[in-house]
Amino acid sequence: MVEVATPSPLCSPDIAPFIRVQVCYATPTGQFLRELHVPQGATVEMAIVGSGLLAQAPEIDLLVCQVGIYNKLKRLDTLLREHDRVEIYRPLLADPKESRRFRAEKKNAGKR
Repeated sequence: MVEVATPSPLCSPDIAPFIRVQVCYATPTGQFLRELHVPQGATVEMAIVGSGLLAQAPEIDLLVCQVGIYNKLKRLDTLLREHDRVEIYRPLLADPKESRRFRAEKKNAGKR
């Protein structure tokens, strides 16, 4: 799923003040990056829905997946600002602490 799209407004920018944001999501096989115009006062959830990502990646469950803006966790009802990058995070497959411990044990076992 490699897609970089040109800006697509949710509504006509001539009707109300709009801001430009990006919505992005990455998988091991590709990435989704879409720039769009949303009305001022739009939320993270509105941008994700308006981007069309949920139709292209049905595995995304917004009740489960965490979301953020520029690598900072946010709630779905967070208001967006001009040039925000909305990110949808996939769940971790492995606990980083457990992975680090496993690598250290493996490395130490090789020294014996």
